[in-house]
Amino acid sequence: MSFAIKIPSSTSNLGAGFDSIGLALNLYLELEVEKAGEWEFIPTSKTLESLPPDKDNFVYQIAARVARQHGVDQLPPCRVKVKSDIPLARGLGSSATATLAGIELANQLLDLGLDTHDKLEIATAIEGHPDNVAPSLLGGCVIGHYQEDVDCVKLPFDNVSLIAVIPEFELKTKKAREALPQQFSFQTSVHASSMANVSVAAICQQNWSLLGKMMNKDLFHQPYRKKLVPHFESLQTYLQDKVHGLFLSGAGPTVIALADKDCPDSSIAEWKNQFPTCQWLKLQVDNNGMVVRKAETP
Repeated sequence: MSFAIKIPSSTSNLGAGFDSIGLALNLYLELEVEKAGEWEFIPTSKTLESLPPDKDNFVYQIAARVARQHGVDQLPPCRVKVKSDIPLARGLGSSATATLAGIELANQLLDLGLDTHDKLEIATAIEGHPDNVAPSLLGGCVIGHYQEDVDCVKLPFDNVSLIAVIPEFELKTKKAREALPQQFSFQTSVHASSMANVSVAAICQQNWSLLGKMMNKDLFHQPYRKKLVPHFESLQTYLQDKVHGLFLSGAGPTVIALADKDCPDSSIAEWKNQFPTCQWLKLQVDNNGMVVRKAETP
C-alpha cells in the first residue's frame, strides 16, 4: 500500500476576521507513504531536516492520536518522505497542514472511512479554531465558527494577488497569543465585530479595497501583535498607496498584502528593495484543498 498526500498552506486572521477567516495558499506540504519495517520520516526539504525522523514526529503523533480515538493502539509502520515549501513558525499554517497530514495518514492506514466533515471536526478540535485547517482541507476562502462543532462557509476569493512578506525570524503562536488582551470593553467589541461583518460582506462582493480598509482598522489582534513584528508598521506605511491593504498572517510574523491581480513583478521587486531582508512571494489561492492520491495497483 502506498499513497501521497498534498496539503496547501493557509493564511488566517484576515484583519478583523480573527480566528474565523482563512485562505488556502499555493505553498504545500507533501507526503509520500509506503509500508516499511519501522516508522521513518525522511525530509526532502531543508526546512524539515531538524524535525524528528521517528515516532516523535508531529505527524505521527497526530496519526496515533486519531488511531487511539478509534480504538487502535498500533499503526502499521511506514516510510514517509516529507516535502514542504511552507516556512515554519511564520504564520502560514504549517502546524495545521501537519495536523491534517496526521489525520489523513491514520485514515488511510486504518481504512477509517473519514469523510471531509469528520476530518474537519477532528482537526479543529486539535487546533482549537478552524481558520487554518478548514481552508487547507477544503481549499479557497473559508469563514468558520467553532463551539463544540464546526460551522463554515466557503466563498470565492478571486481576481486579486496575495503578496507575502516573510521575515527571517520565527514567531511562535504561543508567544503571539500571550500578547493579546484577555477581554475587550463592550464598545470595542461592537466596533471590532462590525468590521469583521463588513469584511465578510466585502469578500462576498470581492470588493478588495473595502476589505483592505477593514484590515487596516482591525482591533482584535494586530494592534497588540505588531510590536512583535517590527517591520509591520513600516510596510503598512510604505505600501498604503500601492495595495488594497495588508494584514498580519496568522499569528505572524509574515505580512500579506492584497494587490491587483495583474500586479507586475517589477513592482514587487521594487518593494523588495525597500525591505531586502524579507522574502517576497506572489501567491495565489489554492481552491482544491487537501488531495490524496493512491498508487495504482499493477
